[in-house]
Amino acid sequence: MSTAPPRPWTGLALAASGWVALAATQLPAANPLRVAVVTAFLLIGPGTAAVRLAAPKLDRRDRKAARLECVVLTLAVSLAIGTLVAEVFYLTRSLSTVRAVSALAALTTVLALAPYAGPGRRARRGAPDAPGAPRPPEHLPGTSGRAGRTARTGRAALAGCLLVSAAACGGQSASAPAGVDPAATEPAAAGPWHLVFQDGFQGSTLDSSRWTTCYDWNDAGCTNAGNHELEWYLPSQVTVGGGMLSLNALRSATTGSDGKTYPWTSGMVSTGRDSWYATPRHTFAHGYFAAAIRIPAADGMFPAFWLMPDTRSTPPELDVAEFAGTTQHVQMTVHWAGPGGKDQHLAGSYGPADFPSGFHVFALDWESDSLTWYIDGVSRFRTTGHVPDVPMELLLDLAVGYPVAPPDTVSSAAMKVDWVRVWQH
Repeated sequence: MSTAPPRPWTGLALAASGWVALAATQLPAANPLRVAVVTAFLLIGPGTAAVRLAAPKLDRRDRKAARLECVVLTLAVSLAIGTLVAEVFYLTRSLSTVRAVSALAALTTVLALAPYAGPGRRARRGAPDAPGAPRPPEHLPGTSGRAGRTARTGRAALAGCLLVSAAACGGQSASAPAGVDPAATEPAAAGPWHLVFQDGFQGSTLDSSRWTTCYDWNDAGCTNAGNHELEWYLPSQVTVGGGMLSLNALRSATTGSDGKTYPWTSGMVSTGRDSWYATPRHTFAHGYFAAAIRIPAADGMFPAFWLMPDTRSTPPELDVAEFAGTTQHVQMTVHWAGPGGKDQHLAGSYGPADFPSGFHVFALDWESDSLTWYIDGVSRFRTTGHVPDVPMELLLDLAVGYPVAPPDTVSSAAMKVDWVRVWQH
C-alpha cells in the first residue's frame, strides 16, 4: 500500500519554527514563553527536518515501535546538531543563545524546504520482502542501488556544509572578540533583562540612526575644553569595517570652529544630538551598559566609555571605563554635584592588566539604588551612594592629551569597538 507524501505546509511549518524561536529570544531570559518555545525548537526542529530529508528506513511492520524509533532518532539528531553548533560557537568564543538559535533556524529552514525523499517514493517500489515481489534494477532512480546511495550521500554532504556555513555566518554577527569570555557578552548582573539597544558595526558606514560623531555642542566638529584636550573631533576619524568601529586619532593640526588650532584630530560617537537644539537619538535611565573595546597602546591617549546627561552638561556623569594616563589600569567613576554645583566623584580602579593586547568587555549595571562595574563579566567595583536618576546619552571617544600629551614619537592611535549593547529590566 502506498504512503502519501507529507503535505507542503509541513515543511513550511518546520522552517517557520526556527524563526519563531529566534523571535522568542528577544523576550526576557526568564520568561516562560521564551523558555518553552526555544526549548521545543531545539529538541524537535533541527532533528525533524534532518530525519524528514534523510528518510531513514524504519521497521513499519510495528507502527508503535516505528513511531518510538522516529521520536528517539529525531531527539538524538536535534541534540547532535545543537551540540555541534554550540561547539563551533564556543571554539570561536562567540557562543550565545541568539547566535546558536539563528544558525539552527537557518539550517532547519534549508533542510525543511529541500526536496522530500520520504516514504512516498519508496512505496512505489512495492514491498521487496514480499514473496514473489520483483526487485527493481539498481540503476533506477529512487531505489536502494548506486543512484539512491549517491543521492542520499549528496544530501548528507549538503546538510553538513550548510551546518558549518550557517554556524560560521552566525559567528560573524556580534561575536565575542578573541580573548573575551563568551559569558561576558551577556549581562553578568541578575535579570531579567531586555535588550533595548545594540550595534555590532556591520557594513562599512556608521549607523546614523544610532550615533552622531560629536558632543551636543557640535559645530563642524567639537572638543572637550573642560579637560584642555588636544584633539578636535571630526566625522572623518570615525570608521566602520570588518565588523568593528574604529576611533582614529591622528597628529594633524586642525583649526576648530572655535578659532583655535588643535595639534590632533580624533573620533568619537554618541547617542546624543547632531547640534545644540536637535533631539538626542537615544537616552537611557538605568540599565546594563556593555561594550567590547580594545584600547590603543600609545601613551598620551584617553579612551573612554561613559554616559552624560541629555541636559548637555555634567555632573552627574557615569564613567563605565576610562584610561587616563595609563593603559594598565581602568578607572570606573560616578560624578555628582556637590555644594555650589562643584564636581565630586567616587572612583574604583582595576589592574594592572595588559588591556591594549586584546578586547575586553567593560560594563556597568546602573540600578535605582546601586552602581556595579564589571570587567569581562567579573564585578570589580560597586557603590550604593550618589546614584543618578536622569536620562543619559552613551558615548565612546578617543581623547588626546589628558592628563599628559603624547610623546613626539606617537603620531596616531586607534580605539577599536566590536559591539555595544544596552539592556534594561
